[in-house]
Amino acid sequence: MSRVGRVLTALALVLVALPVLIGAGNGNDAAARAEHQRIIDFWTPERVARAVPRDFIFDPGGGRYAPAHHRPGHPGGPGGGPGDGDSTVVTGDSWTGGGEVADGTGKVLFAMGSSYFICSASVVDDTANGRSIILTAAHCVFDESTGLFATNWMFIPNYDAAPAQLTTNGSFCPQTEYGCWSATALTVHNGYATAGGFNDQAVLYDWGFAVVGLGGHSGDTLVETLGDFAASFNPVPVDSSVTGHAFGYPAEKRYKGNDLIYCSNKIDGDPYNDDDTYRMNQCKLNGGSSGGPWFSGFVNGSGTLISVNSYGYGGVTAMHGPFFNDDTAATYNAALTATSNTKVGSAP
Repeated sequence: MSRVGRVLTALALVLVALPVLIGAGNGNDAAARAEHQRIIDFWTPERVARAVPRDFIFDPGGGRYAPAHHRPGHPGGPGGGPGDGDSTVVTGDSWTGGGEVADGTGKVLFAMGSSYFICSASVVDDTANGRSIILTAAHCVFDESTGLFATNWMFIPNYDAAPAQLTTNGSFCPQTEYGCWSATALTVHNGYATAGGFNDQAVLYDWGFAVVGLGGHSGDTLVETLGDFAASFNPVPVDSSVTGHAFGYPAEKRYKGNDLIYCSNKIDGDPYNDDDTYRMNQCKLNGGSSGGPWFSGFVNGSGTLISVNSYGYGGVTAMHGPFFNDDTAATYNAALTATSNTKVGSAP
């Protein structure tokens, strides 16, 4: 597979600050409350302003992927044009169609070492009590270069309904539409964790799940507050017979990181990756949209989760994502009962 002259960019998801309520598991657990509050307090406006998309660029000369940190667009008005979800091909417009996708897709903030990052994510269907499961990209929960999980991970659903101003003092979570939820556990597959970097192996396993407890403005679970999306762990055909919808909070170039943007087009395979991952042509989602959901059967603002925004190539207008399969299901099932960060499955 040739990548000469092409730049592969893994687009990081947007995690943004959380509200001042309960963090995980049992709402009566003082330790969980204290940890939740600690994470919220950690995300001061100054730290949020320093958070950048977590991108990877393929260097054809060096034959490897290298991280490239780009500062997100400055806060401002919506970055895309109008869209209502009725067009067959949408290349990167503001989502104005409402529905569950507006509430159930959000921004993420997380730390890796002394660096701060942003991504996107969505709420996935779960049967757990007192917790909710959030779907994102693996590179938004796990640092493949150090072998360590992200820290201070937070999720803000429906961020563009009330983007928080970074000029205020203290936590901005109370200013958001629903508030914030902090992760109590992160799960990733060993196929990603053992890749040794963001590379051809890593892109096949670039999904991750975050466990969150009670939070938001009302101290409820995400599912109680917003609902969730069903996920399919059976790959869809890559013969362009399936129309997909991809969502996220891009934060580079014309996008400002405060507007839910979407693409819609037929799904095929990535020809530069032996069709082992999905491609959505003409999609302009960029840094900050990583981990944002891909849907099939998308109608009236909702659909079935089939992938996440993962990477792109420089000079090629397209978004790519991993196949959801049995390994994805195993990672999700681990999240349903996880009480600490967990790696599942065997390395390929």
